Amino acid sequence: MCASRSADRYGRDVLSSPRPNRLRAQQDVPASAGLLLEDVESGFVGEVIAVERVAGEMLMTLEGRGGVRRRFPLGPGFWIDGEPVNIVPPPKRPAQPVAERTASGSLRPDAKPAVMLPSRMWVEGRHDWQLIDRVWGEDLRHEGIAVEELAGVDRLAEMLAVFEPGPGRRAGVLVDHLLPGTKESRLVGEALAEYGNEHVLVLGHPYVDVWQAIKPARVGLDEWPHIPKGTDIKAGTLKALGLPHSSVHEIGIGWSKILDRVRDWRDLEPSLLGRVEELIDFLTDTSAKS
Repeated sequence: MCASRSADRYGRDVLSSPRPNRLRAQQDVPASAGLLLEDVESGFVGEVIAVERVAGEMLMTLEGRGGVRRRFPLGPGFWIDGEPVNIVPPPKRPAQPVAERTASGSLRPDAKPAVMLPSRMWVEGRHDWQLIDRVWGEDLRHEGIAVEELAGVDRLAEMLAVFEPGPGRRAGVLVDHLLPGTKESRLVGEALAEYGNEHVLVLGHPYVDVWQAIKPARVGLDEWPHIPKGTDIKAGTLKALGLPHSSVHEIGIGWSKILDRVRDWRDLEPSLLGRVEELIDFLTDTSAKS
């Protein structure tokens, strides 16, 4: 922003300044993240943090002092450094050429996605599902394998009891922090002792949260921060990254920013890559259909 502005980005007393001259030409400005705007009617000042289409209308979310957020429709009625502007949608990204390989590194198939099979891949939570879909989604849709959330490994026994795995109906499960002596290891053992069979495969990675399976260099770190026991790992990680983390909504936004840095399989740790590939092989094994 202009160097003449106060160090407090939201500190100008809008009531002490003359109202904008609506007759002046208004420059078209795309609604890009980080753009600092003032709404003429309310005097609200904030940065653009999101632009989305809602019920056919393009809306942007501004975040002002103290993390207060408000939504506004795009269009005229805003100031930038005291000048009237017309906020327009951000430019569309140019279409990318179709790659020969999927994000997982597999050769892109010519066939259309298959009809979903009875077999399922289960992951612990939404963030696990989103990461799996980002890298392996195209492969899984081609094979007809759906990914579902367990919402916690403590539900594994219940899910297996309902699912009733058997010939042609396999369950492949990815578990966070599956190490000897952990709570997760105990819960998996109990579930498999009661409901497991040759049509169930449970594998895990060593990380407390799947976020840490993303190579830290993708977010500008040499290593993921150590989060003290008793502190929510997601909130603690975002705090270490200097991102808002005090609510579920802020954690969701923070995770979206991290996920956006994942381009393909090369941005993930081998300890996750190998487990997911093994689960896909298990679920797509033709012997599972006999």
